[in-house]
Parts: sequence; C-alpha cells; structure tokens
Amino acid sequence: MPPKTSTVPAEMGPALWGCLLLWRFLISATQAAYPGIKARVTQRALDYGVRAGMEMMEQMVKEKHISDLKGSETLEFLKIDYVNYNFSNIKINAFSFPNTSLAFVPGVGIRVLTNHGTANISTNWEVRATLFHDAGGADLFLSGVYFTGVIILTQNALGHPALKLQDCYAQVSHAHVSFVGDLSTLYNTFAEPMEKPILRNLNAMLCPIISEEAEVLNANLSSLEVLTKIDNFTLLDYSLISPPEITEHYLDLNLKGVFYPLEDLTDPLFSPEPFELPERSDSMLYIGISEHFFRSASFAHFTAGAFSVTLSTKEISNHLIQNSQVIGNVLSRIMDLYILFQPLMLRIMATEPPVVRLQPGNFSLDIPASAVLFTQPQNATEMEPIVSMDFVASTSVGLAILGQRLICSLSLNRFRLSLPESNHSDIKVLRFENILSSILHFAVLPLANTKLQQGFPLPRPYNVSLVNSDIEVFEGFVLISTDLKYEMSSRQQPSFHFHGWEDLNMIRGQRMGQPAP
Repeated sequence: MPPKTSTVPAEMGPALWGCLLLWRFLISATQAAYPGIKARVTQRALDYGVRAGMEMMEQMVKEKHISDLKGSETLEFLKIDYVNYNFSNIKINAFSFPNTSLAFVPGVGIRVLTNHGTANISTNWEVRATLFHDAGGADLFLSGVYFTGVIILTQNALGHPALKLQDCYAQVSHAHVSFVGDLSTLYNTFAEPMEKPILRNLNAMLCPIISEEAEVLNANLSSLEVLTKIDNFTLLDYSLISPPEITEHYLDLNLKGVFYPLEDLTDPLFSPEPFELPERSDSMLYIGISEHFFRSASFAHFTAGAFSVTLSTKEISNHLIQNSQVIGNVLSRIMDLYILFQPLMLRIMATEPPVVRLQPGNFSLDIPASAVLFTQPQNATEMEPIVSMDFVASTSVGLAILGQRLICSLSLNRFRLSLPESNHSDIKVLRFENILSSILHFAVLPLANTKLQQGFPLPRPYNVSLVNSDIEVFEGFVLISTDLKYEMSSRQQPSFHFHGWEDLNMIRGQRMGQPAP
C-alpha cells in the first residue's frame, strides 16, 4: 500500500500561506526596526550652526552672482505713469543678523528665526521712460530684516535625508536709498518716495528666493549616495531607516549602519538589538555605534575572504626584526624541526566570523582560525602541508578617532589551541604552538593593524571636522561624544555632500533591481 500522506484542507491553504507571509514580513520588519548607528544632534550644535552659518553666508555673499533686477513702476510723485528700470551689478557688501536662533520643533523640524537684521547693498541702475533716460549708481541700506520658517526634516524612499521649508515669512521694514553720480543731489531729494516700491517688491521676492535655496539643498541631499566603499572587500550602508526623531532638546538620526560584501547586498541573518543613547547635552554630536555594526563588519569581511594571510619565513623575519631575541628563538626552533634551507610558508585564515563583544569599558574580538605550515621538498613543484592546527585568538580592540575616521587596533590577550585529535601527541605541534603565538603577536596583528588604520568614515557634513572627541564603550554599543568645527576654503563654495558617500551608481542600481551600466 502506498504510504499515507497528510493533506491540508483546501480552506486552510490560504490561511497557512497568509501566516507564512505575515511571519516573513515580521522578520523583515524586525531586522529593519533598529539602527546600527544612531547620531544625536543637540542644541549646542544648533547654536554653533548659527555661528558657522554666518561664516558660510559671508563666503557665499562674496562669491554669489545676483541676477539683474528688471521691471516697471509708476512714479506718482514725478507724475510719470510708466518707467522701466534695471538694477545690475548687485553686490551685498555687508550684512548683520545679530538675533538669529535655531530651535527644535518636536516631531516636526527646526525653526529658524532672525530679526533686527541689516544689509548694505550697492548696485548700478538704469531707468527709461518715454521722454527720459538716465543711469548711475546707488547704495541701498536695509534694516529691520525679519525672517522665520520651519525646516521640515524627513527621509525619501532611498533612505536619503530630505527637507522642505514651511511657514516662511520674511519682511524688510526699512530701506534707505542713496544715489551716486552727477545728478545724485537731485535724485536723493526723491529717494524717500522710491523706497516704498523697493520694499514692496523686495518683500514679495524674499520667501520665493529662500524657498528656492531650500529646494536646491534638498536636491543635493537627495543625490547623496548612502553606500560607501570601505575597502576592496566591503561596503557600508549609511541610509536612514526612519525619519529623524525630533524632541525639544535634540534630533536623532537612525542609520542602517550595516556592512556588505562587495558582491552581495543581502542583509545578514542576525538582527540589530535596540540601544538608547544616554541623556547628555554637553557635546554637539553623539554617535552611537552598535554591536550589530561591528558584527556585520566581521561577517562581511569573513564572507568576502578578507581574513586570510600567507607569509614566507622571510616576511615573518622582516616583521620580527625589531625583536632579535624572539626572532632568534623562532628561527632556531624552525631549524630544529625542519631541514635547513627548505622554503616555508605559513597560512593563517579565520574559520568563522570573529566574535564581537561590547561590554562596559571593554571591546573584545575572538578570532577562530586555522594555521597551516607548508614546505616545498627538494625536487618538488608544489608546497606540502606539514603542520596544521585550529586556534582562537582573543584580542582587545582599541578605538581612536583620526582624520575624522574611527580607527581600530588589535592587541593579543590569549591564544588557545583547538587541536585535531590526531595531532595531540605530535611534538611538532607542541613546538609550533610557541612559534605561532610569537608570529601572531609580532607579525600578524601588526599587519592587521596597518590595514585597520584606514578606519571607518564617520557620518558628518562635508567640511565639518570632529573635535574634542571622546570614546566610551557601553553594553552593546560604542558612544562617541564630539564637538564640530566648520572649515571652508576661501576658494570653495559651500557643499552639502557628506563625507564618505561617494558615487556608487552601479551598486545602487543593483540594489534597486536595476541593471548595472
């Protein structure tokens, strides 16, 4: 008789499929729910942003080309019904916004407020009427400049930051015109009646101009690439996983903070754990880097084959040359074990992704690995393995910020062998244990630290440096507390690109399901 098979009633099929789909959705939602990196902007950063913004505006004003202002106006005080005018070569020579502030609007964005502003503007002018034509120069002094608006902060579908200006209101209360030229004395007697149409036209233009600048900034933000190539093995995803969280005292940015192998943008199977930044406000910026960030880095580099090194005896000697006692000990033991002048090669490679642990005040990395010693016998064309063993190297991870990057360095704490059963009594293995421990300490880890010096780029606006930085290790995350310093070259226009977010259009296309060019 054929074996009995259990069947699912037809009416249960859709329900089961629905449960499976719901389960998959819940798993996916859980993986994306928590960030790998959390950046917190405090009120101190906004206050500094006001000062840095003034410096940026000064630079922009010096280099900004202001388009000619053309139009027509009725000058009732001169009994002229229609006159065409053109203001050209407009330059803002000086400005002052002494009462400017930025403040968080909970759940919305950032409010900008400035009042009692002033500006000095010079321009050339030309007027044409039916029976009249003249040209000259003029100075315009504006006072009582007032502006308020709310910058709405959100994210777009690709995880880029996005913004728009809302509730814009701008007004200039007073304008004083002073003409220069041959007939300046005459024109200045009529200056006061001309100030009213100047104010009317200027006030009508301000919010559209400011909104246009906000749209340009948003376009720049939307063009940012959120995938950064870290090295020849991995990419780092900096995309936002949720809109910015804004309270009365700070703004939180939740970034994905996940590493991927270059050839595979599949999320790792393990999920990020939630973590909360401590309630602090002494620094301008706090960056929390979760254990998930480092775990994904470990997994991605392991998957990409980055944790493997092969060294010859000559290369090992070069690394050990600074310690003559150690090198003499190592080489004498090698000569005791093997035939002199035989070429030797040592291959060390991770057998599993290194295990990351973040505990208060301690960052450790356990590296499961194998080591194989090869030799090339006389008259042989290929290397042959002569000793092999598995081991776990327990290391401490030191952290520093150099060149606006997070730098890691490894130091060996413990070295534990995990020998195959057949090698337990092999005298070669016992001697090789001491040799391998010295090689790891004096050769392999220094080599790894050299590669780690390139570090991980930290999220920050372009031309903004991290200063007065401090690093602390908490349970499950690393906290960077730092201030900011804005620096702009005199020949450089302000830029809104973010450090480390290079053009990776091919990769972005692959992720979006588009063919790579």
